[in-house]
Amino acid sequence: MKIAVNTRFLLKDKLEGIGIYTQEIFSRVVQLMPEHEFYFLFDRPFSEEFIFAKNVTPIIVSPPARHPFLWYWWFEKSVPKALKEYNIDLFISPDGYASLQTNVPQIITIHDLGFEHFPEHVPYLVRKFYRYFTPKYCQKAAKILAVSEYTKQDIISTYNIEAQKIEVVYNGFELENQESRVKSQDAEGIPYFIFVGAVHPRKNVLGLLKAFEHFKATFSHPHQLVIVGRKAWMNAELESFYHQMKYKKDVIWIEKIERTDLLELMQHAYGLVYTSLFEGFGIPILEAMTLGLPVICSNTSSMPEVAGNAALLVQPTNTIEIAAAMNELIINDVLRNDLIAKGKTQATHFDWNSSAEKVVEIIKSYQK
Repeated sequence: MKIAVNTRFLLKDKLEGIGIYTQEIFSRVVQLMPEHEFYFLFDRPFSEEFIFAKNVTPIIVSPPARHPFLWYWWFEKSVPKALKEYNIDLFISPDGYASLQTNVPQIITIHDLGFEHFPEHVPYLVRKFYRYFTPKYCQKAAKILAVSEYTKQDIISTYNIEAQKIEVVYNGFELENQESRVKSQDAEGIPYFIFVGAVHPRKNVLGLLKAFEHFKATFSHPHQLVIVGRKAWMNAELESFYHQMKYKKDVIWIEKIERTDLLELMQHAYGLVYTSLFEGFGIPILEAMTLGLPVICSNTSSMPEVAGNAALLVQPTNTIEIAAAMNELIINDVLRNDLIAKGKTQATHFDWNSSAEKVVEIIKSYQK
């Protein structure tokens, strides 16, 4: 079988959520299916590190697609042409996009429908594109992979898609050879809570800063807050609040960090505070549980599904509740240790190998 994969988010030194998902799933899938031919479709020059096996043929499909007009051109003009030219049997798109101009069977991954629930957080043209095309993509796809049961149910209720068309394929996390380095370091200095994620309105960083300010003003703890993430959406309200914070000196911003250093930083944190307004999965929750961190996270969308019984669940807009949860982790050692133990158990339910094996089974169902 000839299988094409949309790999436009496999970007050297710039891997983020969808890119990591694509890498982790398909580095395994291509090796589990050595008898099949894979064609990786890039929209720009690629790095050889992403050619995971001998049965992978890379193809650059122009133009580089990073704007709604170019998304349309790439998926409706360039991709169908490539699928026809290489006589492709199945097209897989891990970023939620599909092509409406081909009859080749398609499998797409939907990570979340955040743009439907919080449209005000998405730029106008992007929002218009997503809300117009995503339901059409879901109808067109032969199979939809959802990264959580929450996202599956969201697709069903929002777009009226039949349940049997959607399979849940979870995200995963593993330390690999970084574990020894991470575990060998000793935490030093002032204890800190950590948040990991792009500084986007949906991530509720403003709410987190307000909760931290209340935490510092109410409880006599030395703990700091480390925020790791790009300030790509640093809006005026967030910036204004940060600059007038009484405890601003206890907030540490880190925009860029190597992956191994990030894991080390998380490993040494007192706990993860992840009070996002909406998530299709919430990978930092899984990372924290694996690393042995107690977790405070939102009680909304997919986050209770990922955290299970291994986190303190809070209302993300309730700053007093978030601050109280941070205090509880500090004063209650029994609770803290219980969450750490439960977190390590909960994390074992999410595994890239299992997810890749599930994708393989789905691909094989389209074998002629």
